[in-house]
Amino acid sequence: MSHPRSVKIIGTGFYVPERIMTNDDFTRLVDTSDEWIVTRTGIRQRRVAAENEATSDLAVAAAREALKDAGREPADVDLVIISTITPDHIFPATAAIVQHKLGIPKCGGFDLEAACSGFVCGLAMARGAIMAGIVRSALVIGAEKLSAITNYKDRGSCILFGDGAGAALLEGSDEPDTGVIYNTLGIDGVGGHLMIVPAGGTAQPVTHQNLDEAANKMVIQGREVYRFAVDKMQELVRDAMAQCHLTVDDVAMVVPHQVNTRIIDSAVGRLGFPAEKIFVNIDKYGNTSAASVPIALAEARRQGCIRDGQTAILVAFGGGLSWASAVVKF
Repeated sequence: MSHPRSVKIIGTGFYVPERIMTNDDFTRLVDTSDEWIVTRTGIRQRRVAAENEATSDLAVAAAREALKDAGREPADVDLVIISTITPDHIFPATAAIVQHKLGIPKCGGFDLEAACSGFVCGLAMARGAIMAGIVRSALVIGAEKLSAITNYKDRGSCILFGDGAGAALLEGSDEPDTGVIYNTLGIDGVGGHLMIVPAGGTAQPVTHQNLDEAANKMVIQGREVYRFAVDKMQELVRDAMAQCHLTVDDVAMVVPHQVNTRIIDSAVGRLGFPAEKIFVNIDKYGNTSAASVPIALAEARRQGCIRDGQTAILVAFGGGLSWASAVVKF
């Protein structure tokens, strides 16, 4: 295959389940209130998948929207990357299940696990594969069924999470300086314990005892995560702007991981961006981990917040600890 001069995002899409779980619903599960949740997180509702709805189902629905947006068919896809911390199974890869459900006749694929940073990491992997001439196109999907690993007895964490999926179709282009023009990736395992599902892997296999203790559910140390997220969002945006020689006026929209409005507002205040240039939809969907950025990106494009010819900065940060950014010229 030829080596393109750039890699464009030619289509985006997202899907969220039908069931809406409001803040009032949580008052019947834990000691909380709508005011308490909104004040601390900005979340008013989130979507919850049905029991028979797997992560692959969410991913397929989002992928179909991205393909439709791009005017492409499943047969046009050469590579499928699924970013998720809630795969259908330990193996096979959810990417293989999605390939089969979409009816893609021949492609490569794999799962990528980088928690909330996963989709933006997936963009970097897809860009590299296309630029190297390994594939011509790549479908990158962030998909999560976080309700499956949420402890609904933990007031501090259960209110945060929702289910959903977002997707982007990337293709090589002969046009220079367009599409995904910059990426950065990072990870620091010293903070790995701050966001973790303790049981279920080889370090702590599932037992009857730790199931009773909900060790197969998410555990989060919120205060430490808050500080990390505020600092990392500022760092990622500043780095992207410096490396790509951008000013605030050059950027149509910053699309951050939808972690918490207080975190986003705190970081934005220090960056000098007006609020209207920061896309926020956490009030409707909650924190959807790897699905967060692609859902926000697809919705921002659907609403006309990012138009052709404009530049967006994508930033994500989360468990690992991990972080990633991308600068995209549409």
